Amino acid sequence: MIVLKTPEEIRLMREAGRIVARTLEALVAMVRPGVRTLELDAEAERLIRQAGALPSFKGYRGYPASVCVSVNEEVVHGIPGPRRLREGDLVSLDVGACLRGYHGDAAVTVPVGEDLSPRASRLLAAGRGALAAAIEKAQPGNRLGDVSHAIQSHAESLGFSVVRDYAGHGIGQAMHEDPQVPCFGRPGTGPLLRTGMVLAIEPMLNAGTEEVEVLDDGWTVVTRDREPSVHFEHTVAVTDEGPVVLTLP
Repeated sequence: MIVLKTPEEIRLMREAGRIVARTLEALVAMVRPGVRTLELDAEAERLIRQAGALPSFKGYRGYPASVCVSVNEEVVHGIPGPRRLREGDLVSLDVGACLRGYHGDAAVTVPVGEDLSPRASRLLAAGRGALAAAIEKAQPGNRLGDVSHAIQSHAESLGFSVVRDYAGHGIGQAMHEDPQVPCFGRPGTGPLLRTGMVLAIEPMLNAGTEEVEVLDDGWTVVTRDREPSVHFEHTVAVTDEGPVVLTLP
């Protein structure tokens, strides 16, 4: 069942979303060669709790950390640890925070250092563009398939693939609510978008194959061909005035 949010609930989710956004900004500023991914996780948890919120991910279905840090061929759900970032890496940071019972969720992929390949630069730009195109479709009266198709068509027009085994989702008092928001779809299909829906829209684009697999840790999703992947996400409210991004600082 899709839960519609009241204006007051959306206001509360915007507060949670701002904590997520500020945390992401701080983590991005930390990203440089030599930084361990566990350092990013520790700082994320400190900032979220300092703001009076709880890390949405920590303990969720057994996940052991406060932030997902996925590097290069890791698509999503990378577990922070002793790994050090290296020049030329792509690192995806996925942050969730729960404030007064409401969640915010956002992700961004950034380069490590300045020595980034042209292909990786194009993949990053494609991911950002796919998210912007999808958000634009989050209008009352559109269909969920319009949002998903915007991701797919933007990515594939630039020569990249979209992950099909994982999806965005509704969000609110639960971290994951209906509906699922796939990265692929046909326009004019799926649930009708209505005022009060709140969606975590998250394009996952791969440089190579769309196929993915899960590592032995039970969490980290990687591309099957080990080509790089990017992940971008915002929590977006569908309103009478159009889409409102709740995970902005």
